[in-house]
Amino acid sequence: MPAKKSYLVLSALGEDRSGIVDQLSKAILDLDCNINDSRMTVLGGEFAIMLMIEGNWNSLAKLESNCALLEHQLGLKIMVKQTKGRKRESDLLPYEVDAVALDHPGIVHQLANFFSRRKINIEEMATSSYTAVHTGTPMFSVHIVVSIPADVHIASLREEFMEFCDATNLDAVLEPIKL
Repeated sequence: MPAKKSYLVLSALGEDRSGIVDQLSKAILDLDCNINDSRMTVLGGEFAIMLMIEGNWNSLAKLESNCALLEHQLGLKIMVKQTKGRKRESDLLPYEVDAVALDHPGIVHQLANFFSRRKINIEEMATSSYTAVHTGTPMFSVHIVVSIPADVHIASLREEFMEFCDATNLDAVLEPIKL
């Protein structure tokens, strides 16, 4: 019988440079662990990564105990936390939100508050600021994945969302994720 898998979330932040992902993924593999899920990006001049790592408990314990050495070798600040595999609830509907607006403070908070007040969980979010091509206007875009409880009336939610967008001057859509 195979050993039960355990999970560890690892986040790391450090100055961006070529080879970080190669070195970090090799260190994880060398300790008999596997990257199960990941998100990584460069923000400003900083590299940021979040990994869900799986392995048996002793491999993950070795990885945890080697974090100080990895921080030194890779020039990263590393944080780890043990976790469990996520149970997917079958009564949640995956939807995505794409919004664009003139860049101003509070857009993320307004969107997060809209969904939070309705007990809708934000699963993923990616934002970016950019300059509009023809006008040079500062713009903001956001892509969000939410899990909507199956008992929520989607047409009513969509109507509330469109009213919210009109009131906050967001150009947005709320659509089911199509696989």
